[in-house]
Amino acid sequence: MLEVNNLSMRFSSQLLFEDINLKLDVGKRYGLIGANGAGKSTFMKILSGELEQTSGNISIQSGLKVGTLSQNQYAYEDFTLKDAVMYGNKRLYDAIKEKEDLYVNGDFEDEKVNDRLSELEIICSEEDPTYEVDVNIEKILCALDFPVEVHNDLMSSLTGGDKFKILLAQVLYPKPDILFLDEPTNNLDLEAISWLEEQLKKHEGTMVVISHDRHFLNSVCTNILDVDFRKIREFTGNYDDWYIAANLITKQQELEQGKKLKEKEELEAFVRRFSANASKAKQATSRQKRLEKLDIEDLQVSTRRDPSIIFKAKRDIGNEVLEVINVNKSYDEEVLKDFSFKVEKDDKIALIGANGVGKTTLLNIIMGELKPESGEVKWGATIEPSYFPQNTTEIIDGDDLLFAWLQQYDANKDLDEIRKCLGRMLFTGEDQKKSVKSLSGGEKHRMMLSKMMLQKGNFLALDEPDNHLDLEAIIALGEGLFKFPGNVICVTHDRELIDAFANRIIEFKADGSIIDFKGDYEKYKEEHGA
Repeated sequence: MLEVNNLSMRFSSQLLFEDINLKLDVGKRYGLIGANGAGKSTFMKILSGELEQTSGNISIQSGLKVGTLSQNQYAYEDFTLKDAVMYGNKRLYDAIKEKEDLYVNGDFEDEKVNDRLSELEIICSEEDPTYEVDVNIEKILCALDFPVEVHNDLMSSLTGGDKFKILLAQVLYPKPDILFLDEPTNNLDLEAISWLEEQLKKHEGTMVVISHDRHFLNSVCTNILDVDFRKIREFTGNYDDWYIAANLITKQQELEQGKKLKEKEELEAFVRRFSANASKAKQATSRQKRLEKLDIEDLQVSTRRDPSIIFKAKRDIGNEVLEVINVNKSYDEEVLKDFSFKVEKDDKIALIGANGVGKTTLLNIIMGELKPESGEVKWGATIEPSYFPQNTTEIIDGDDLLFAWLQQYDANKDLDEIRKCLGRMLFTGEDQKKSVKSLSGGEKHRMMLSKMMLQKGNFLALDEPDNHLDLEAIIALGEGLFKFPGNVICVTHDRELIDAFANRIIEFKADGSIIDFKGDYEKYKEEHGA
């Protein structure tokens, strides 16, 4: 279905990968994984034809439809929701729009107009033989929680997260034979992610997907493409299967290298000891020849690096932590109504629910970034909160070097401690000389986590901290939150992260009601059928 032959990609002096040979088969769903900067998105763009490779070629079986998830959420502002989805099949969209225009403005006494209408009808029947385009689009939009009455609203009326849902609907609607999806779960709530998983598991063609959601990869993927060591290796199975196999391969390579190094040392010692001894000269020469033939390959250095996320609290928490009392907040519509809850000592809370139901609003009110219309937020006297806001990538800006940006939050902080903290978050000596405005989204999120580690607050509030982080960083964050001795309240749609740290789940429902569950996410799902 799709073949990659002798593919190499280089940017200036940086070689991303070389001599890649792959055959991507029908019926297989490939998860494309690798460290940030390893070249995942670049490889995806080469496959989809958005980017030209340095050498080699891509061949796709003729006649197949290719669908690529758009990343430009603002490309369809003047489209209705329905039209933006239909645009996924541009040939059908253009035919329907031209036909509609001719029926309104065409001169039916003109033979050319009637001939053109006949041609357009043929196109429509070819692209939509059952004439169910409206029904099919309506089903997709309703499944993504867009009620029928808004299907003719403009895209410009939607939030960023909802725009992204429409882009997903757009690429899925035509049912392409080959599907390329780069981070399809970004900005999706848990319900939408579950819907997407079910849709993708029904895909009968070939699919390549990049995601930092481990649960999603385990649910959807039949194969893994691992971008590492300037190569792309294929593994059968999902992410967990790859993890076991990749670690086994690494251990085997380490053992093999260890055996060869030991043999090398023994041969060198024998040659040194007996090369001048006439009676042993022949044996020494033999061992010298074996030594020369011994091939000891250097262990390849993986592009994957695991950050070390360790949150410490400089002050113990007393018995009173946080109480929110009858908080009300509205925008165009009511978001929080008489909202109350109390955080107990040792609570680690995951705030979940659809986009737009008030999770971020609640965190902003708790942290004093937003004033409620009424109600009260009461902090315990011992509490020192530290905040990871959703708009981190906008906050971290300017010409400051990394250490200088962190130092502004505590001028008394030892510079060596700051540099060590940056190192734990994978900012090496050269990286630390960057200005913060040059950082990627993932790097800015690691900077914010560095700030929180240095602050040593005893109450951590985080709003979607996993966005932009790679799998290794998300796993490290989950471990850090689990081991943290203080309180945590975190908004996230990442199920693996929720599983890692949460002992209390608060779900915001679309109807304004709240489910407050004491227990982990697995028990919550069992009890509430999530």
